[in-house]
Amino acid sequence: HGGHGGHGHHSGDHSMSQSDSSLSSSSDGSQHEELELDFDEYPSWPAWFCSIKGNEFFCEVEEDYIVDSFNLSGLASQVPLYDYALDVLTDGSHVLKHEVLSAGEEAQVEQSAQVLYGLIHARYIITARGMSRMLEKFKACDFGRCPRVMCHGQPCLPVGMSDIQRQSTVKLFCPRCEDVYYPRSGAHGNVDGAYFGTTFPHLFLMTFPSLRPDRKKVKEMAESYVPKVFGFKISPLANSGAGKGS
Repeated sequence: HGGHGGHGHHSGDHSMSQSDSSLSSSSDGSQHEELELDFDEYPSWPAWFCSIKGNEFFCEVEEDYIVDSFNLSGLASQVPLYDYALDVLTDGSHVLKHEVLSAGEEAQVEQSAQVLYGLIHARYIITARGMSRMLEKFKACDFGRCPRVMCHGQPCLPVGMSDIQRQSTVKLFCPRCEDVYYPRSGAHGNVDGAYFGTTFPHLFLMTFPSLRPDRKKVKEMAESYVPKVFGFKISPLANSGAGKGS
């Protein structure tokens, strides 16, 4: 499958919901060169996949997790060409070595492999091993920082708004203000939120409680923006009575 690395990132096109479709505009052109990376430079398919621009939020799922059928329960019905896709992920040749695929079929298999990897990834990152890998990425700020000024550059965690594929794209959860944001880079605009799931950031912060900002302290600091006009706070009455004179 080294030859069709160029078909890399297109599974993202299917992950767009209506509400998020505006994010897809940057999907192809800017990433084309990135996708021509030589697959053979990487030790495994997951390593190659995680190196593609836009896939920085993913961690590498270990092969022994991928080959354990217990972890794959129920996925065969969600992924077309499942056996081929699994073969690609494990760099195996159980199925692929016996068949010659057309370029179109190869592209389909590659796309299915990316969907399968995403669904496995969502399960892996809520295991102890998966969380320790995501912890390294969190500490390195790989997921970016909260854009809210009062959060002072708090590192974020990826989250899905749904556990079902193709509902919406990945968002960022801020442990400080406990709100969600669009990732800053348009390259993440095609990544399906279901590949991270709704549970991950919250279970992560329960597992590593020292990383969660002290809610009491945050509240005591009362760090919310206060609108002022000529240095004076605006009275709530000012807004309610604005139209009365007209």
